[in-house]
Amino acid sequence: MPPSLLRSLLLAAAMLTLAACHTMKAIVPPNFRPPENPSNAVDVARKALDNATPCCGSFADLSYQDMLPWQPQRFSLDKDSPVANLNGDRSYFLAFRLPAGAQMPYTVAMKAELNGRWLSSSYLFAPTVVVLDDAFQPLHAEDIQLCEYMGWTNETTGAFGKFKVEDDKARYIVVYSSAKQQKSQTYWEQSPSNFSAEAPVKMAAAGSFKIPHGPDGVLFVGMQNDTYKKAISNAVCDKAQPGNGVISTIRQVVTTDILGQDQKKKEKDS
Repeated sequence: MPPSLLRSLLLAAAMLTLAACHTMKAIVPPNFRPPENPSNAVDVARKALDNATPCCGSFADLSYQDMLPWQPQRFSLDKDSPVANLNGDRSYFLAFRLPAGAQMPYTVAMKAELNGRWLSSSYLFAPTVVVLDDAFQPLHAEDIQLCEYMGWTNETTGAFGKFKVEDDKARYIVVYSSAKQQKSQTYWEQSPSNFSAEAPVKMAAAGSFKIPHGPDGVLFVGMQNDTYKKAISNAVCDKAQPGNGVISTIRQVVTTDILGQDQKKKEKDS
C-alpha cells in the first residue's frame, strides 16, 4: 500500500473517532441534564394565550357541531386552539352538544395529563364546565376538582375529575379553564421514582406537593366508562388525615380480645 494512501486512511480514521467522541459528549442522559425552570413552561403558555385573539365573547358564539363522546376521548388544547373570552376569563375551550338519548342523570368524566418533561416543572389544564340550555343560557357552572390516580397504563394515569348532568333542560356543555382554575393547584402524591425540584438526579423518597394549573394541555372528555369510574373512585384528592397508628386502628376494628386484656375478664378471673 502506498504511504500516501496509508496516511489518508489513518487521518480519516482519526477524524471519525473524534467525531464519535464529540457526538457522545453531546448526548447527555436525561437524568444528568440540568433541571428545567419550573415556571418557564407555564409562563410561555400564558403569554401565548394572552397574545391570542379571542374568537368568541359569549356562549352563543361557540360552535356545537361536535357531540359529547360516549366515552372519554383525547383533546389537545394549545396555542393552535381557538380562544374564548367568557365572563372575562380568557381560555382555550371545547364545546359539545349533549346526547339526546342519554338517560338522566349521567356522569361526564375528564382526565388532565401532566404537561412537562419533569414532574417539578409540569402543570395541568384544569377544566371548568358550564351546562347550557337550548337558548345557550347557563344552567350550571363548576370548577372541576382534579384528583390523582396512578394506574398500570397511561389510560388510567393522570388527574381525574367528573360532574353530573342532572337538568332535563341541558343541551350543551362548554369546557374551558376559568381564571380561578388557572391560578389554583392539584394535590399530587410524590413517589420514590419522581425527581426532586432541586436536581433531576436527586430522588425524592417521600413527600408530596401540588401541581400548578396552566392555560393549556391535554384533556380527555366524554361519558364516564368503567375505566374512568374505577380511576375516579380510587383517586387521591388531598393529603390523607393522620391516624392514631396501626395498633389503635386494629383495636377499633377487631372486637375479639385476642391478647386477653379485656378488663371484665380480668376481674372475673381474679
